[in-house]
Amino acid sequence: MTETNIYDANVDQSAKDAYFTAGQGQLIWTRFKKQKAAMVGAWVLVILILSGIFAPFLTPYDPTIAGRDKDYLNGAPTIPQFCDDNGCSLRPFLYAVERERSLATNFRWVTKVNTDKRLYVQFFVEGSEYKMFFMTFNTHLFGMEEGFIHLFGTDSTGKDIFSRTFHAINTSLAVGTIGVFIAFVLALIIGGISGFYGGWIDSFIQMVTDAVRTIPAIPLFMALAAFIPDTWSAEERFFFISIILGFIGWPTLARRVRTHLLTERNQEYVLAAQLCGASSGHVIRKHLLPSFTSYIIVDLVISFPYMVLSETALSFIGLGLKDPVNSLGVMLQNVTSADVLLNYQWYFIPVIFFIILVMAFVFVGDGLRDAADPYGDTKK
Repeated sequence: MTETNIYDANVDQSAKDAYFTAGQGQLIWTRFKKQKAAMVGAWVLVILILSGIFAPFLTPYDPTIAGRDKDYLNGAPTIPQFCDDNGCSLRPFLYAVERERSLATNFRWVTKVNTDKRLYVQFFVEGSEYKMFFMTFNTHLFGMEEGFIHLFGTDSTGKDIFSRTFHAINTSLAVGTIGVFIAFVLALIIGGISGFYGGWIDSFIQMVTDAVRTIPAIPLFMALAAFIPDTWSAEERFFFISIILGFIGWPTLARRVRTHLLTERNQEYVLAAQLCGASSGHVIRKHLLPSFTSYIIVDLVISFPYMVLSETALSFIGLGLKDPVNSLGVMLQNVTSADVLLNYQWYFIPVIFFIILVMAFVFVGDGLRDAADPYGDTKK
């Protein structure tokens, strides 16, 4: 046997040893990395999450302030450029715009571009104050030395759609995170008790679970929307919607936890822990739940887009969050009129981000579900 063959054999044996001694998390990560669609979705998801978290810094304006640019209401996107008929510049610039009524458009407001006046884009500019990580800042990634920049255009009140979109991603993700966390805690407690004890306790809990699952979501939220006082602040509505989404989103995960515990509770390692005097709570926390932690994580990732979809749908039909809160559902309310469809197509830019966010979650969730399958490597 040549040295090359000996080296290859040693490498193969080392790879096999690493595979059989790897932990559950390492095996899942190894399988997950082999799925290109899931990896792309993961990178997109990371970028969107970071964009939402750092939205106050990445965006030039406060998205809640209307009428900042009174001469550019329902304005089209302004794209910086480097070259024009007057030459090129190392700094990106925009043209000054003016608003006037035109007889040709039945005196509708039209935008007139002044190509003789350049407005240069600046980076790390001082602007409106914002709070991030419990500290106050006023530095933004980019802005204008004079005038305004609207990469995604403006809405009917003059709000910057670019700023609103990135803040909306953060809000929708925050609502989904709170909802998933509440559903996760309830599912572990209820599903754990039901699966571990069984008997009449399991039967009673399953009756409650089925009752919660049969509650129609839309009529429920219509009743809650009528219950919410008009005096509630945007923050109060935000937390109320998040809590309600969590309280109706736990049954599916609870059933999966119950099913696994019913299978595992009679295993030898569980009986050994009970013979050693371990309490039921200790057995569930230290032995049963860790045995399928990876599956719980997969279920959480898969359930996340459904929480975001629920918030978006409720806000879209007017039962969820409302202005001045910026969420994807609130912004989608603006694309329903015929006037927007015909004249202001840039209102649909947040829809693109919403689709990308949901699809990224779906790809990552599917990838994790396949990677967590212990028999995934044998399916060819």
